[in-house]
Amino acid sequence: MTAADRQHRLLTLARQDGRLEVSGAAARFQVAPETIRRDLSELERRGLVRRTHGGAYPVESAGFETSLARREVLHVAEKRRIAAAAVGLLGEAETVFVDEGYTPQLLSGLLPAGRRLTVVTASLATAAAVAESDDITVLLLGGRVRGRTLATVGDWTTDMLSSFVIDLAYVGANGISREFGLTTPDPAVAAVKAQAVKSARRRVLVGTHTKFGASSFCRFAEVSDFEAVVTDTGLSAAEAHRYSLLGPHVLRV
Repeated sequence: MTAADRQHRLLTLARQDGRLEVSGAAARFQVAPETIRRDLSELERRGLVRRTHGGAYPVESAGFETSLARREVLHVAEKRRIAAAAVGLLGEAETVFVDEGYTPQLLSGLLPAGRRLTVVTASLATAAAVAESDDITVLLLGGRVRGRTLATVGDWTTDMLSSFVIDLAYVGANGISREFGLTTPDPAVAAVKAQAVKSARRRVLVGTHTKFGASSFCRFAEVSDFEAVVTDTGLSAAEAHRYSLLGPHVLRV
């Protein structure tokens, strides 16, 4: 097996499992751990994975986007902590935009009971999660439904969203970079996210540490557009401080 073939298979495994361990990969491919480390360093150089102690995890690039079903089994504990901390930033908001994705979906399920809220979302899963609440009015943005994420996109989606003034937007991203800002692979998804950022008085970015340092195809916002960034402790304190210098409060949970 050539190095290129092995690296391709390593990337496929990392994307399937959400993480790759050097020791396990070395045993699987019957090569030395140092060979796997070199392979992972090359994949990191190409922006496809991020190295960790003893392994690596995949990043979402312009040509790769995980499905909603896959997101529901990756870094779940971290996503639950992020969602709970983000809800704590609700403040006096009465109208809330909740982005597509599993972390925002978890967040929507934690919105406080007994409080009147209007939730605006493009996500069918999020709408379904909160629709039964007696205290929450759900506005589902119309448009074309993407099968991969079960969320709407297109002119109908952005036009409807542009007519609102929203108190607080909870937004996710595929990539979060100090250099390139917030990015996502699909232009139609980027347009919805950009309009949400534009329509909201306040904005909170939610995402696991795996998103940081990655960049994708379509930029839709800058880090400085957000009052807060909520992530997990997989993002180092030093790196969190670097992002905070751009404006937002960075909360690691």
